[in-house]
Amino acid sequence: MNVSAPGPLQQLQTSARRRWKRWINRRIPPARSLTLDQKRIFIFPSRVGIFFLLTLLVMLVAAINYQNNMTFALTFLLANLFVIAVLHTFANLSGLTIKAVRANPVFAGQKAEFEIQLSRGAKRRHRALTLKWSDSDTVTVSLDEAQELSVKLYLRTSERGWHTPGRLLIETRYPLGILRAWTWIDLDIRALVYPRPVASGPLPGIASDRPEGTSVPVPGQDDFYGLRDYQTRDSLRQVYWRSLAKGQPLQTKQFTAYADTSVWLDWNMFEGLPAEQRLSHLCYWALEYDQSKDEYGLRLPGVSVSPALSEAHRQRVLRELALFGVDDEA
Repeated sequence: MNVSAPGPLQQLQTSARRRWKRWINRRIPPARSLTLDQKRIFIFPSRVGIFFLLTLLVMLVAAINYQNNMTFALTFLLANLFVIAVLHTFANLSGLTIKAVRANPVFAGQKAEFEIQLSRGAKRRHRALTLKWSDSDTVTVSLDEAQELSVKLYLRTSERGWHTPGRLLIETRYPLGILRAWTWIDLDIRALVYPRPVASGPLPGIASDRPEGTSVPVPGQDDFYGLRDYQTRDSLRQVYWRSLAKGQPLQTKQFTAYADTSVWLDWNMFEGLPAEQRLSHLCYWALEYDQSKDEYGLRLPGVSVSPALSEAHRQRVLRELALFGVDDEA
């Protein structure tokens, strides 16, 4: 199969994108929190603004042609209004502080929730701000009375690992709509995406540290288990004195505690399946055992998590499944 080489136009577009990306990364580098200033804000006439300027040009030509003073006055008045709108539209973004707060982990295919915080200066007001990532829904907010505002944006995920939303677009057309001021910031935030849980048939072989995966008696003080002959190391509290009173040999009472089943979820349980499918099945069974309150551990190539049962253990197992074979630093 022959693959055609990219044409000159495609090469030019690719080169332009790379140059734009390098330039924007130098001008607005990634940050956890930043405040918008002149360096980070871009402003340009909107479509309505371009039509407004063309109308002013026509009015100016008509005023020159007909030497009409009223037309001159109206044209210069509207031009002055345009200049004032530039200042107000720019000021509506200037001084706004954006901070990355958190991103909740999700399973692949679900929408990840990204929370950011907007804050303003004591004398600033920010109205009709539009926030959007490339694949997220648009959110419009205003910072008028409140000093701070929490905004949540949702992005659908498709693959496990770390999901970075890319650059966030914040724009405004306030107050007249004839100018568009915007910024394109890269917040240092990412969401952890777990494998998509996929059900499988009965596990091909449950590795357990208990015989047949059942509960077995272990030394304890919960339930009476039986009697045995007295040994010198036995505690006097456990001696069965009644047997001595009946003329029988001295005996000791035995007590037991029962340990719960613990299961190892092993990479080799699904031998022959692709890696992603194995991880999806292991994720499903980890959630199943966690819900049934059974201890479970995880074995992956190079990874071993001992059996346990807790929220922290669940998070660790899911994290290991999400980041298996993924460069965490990347």
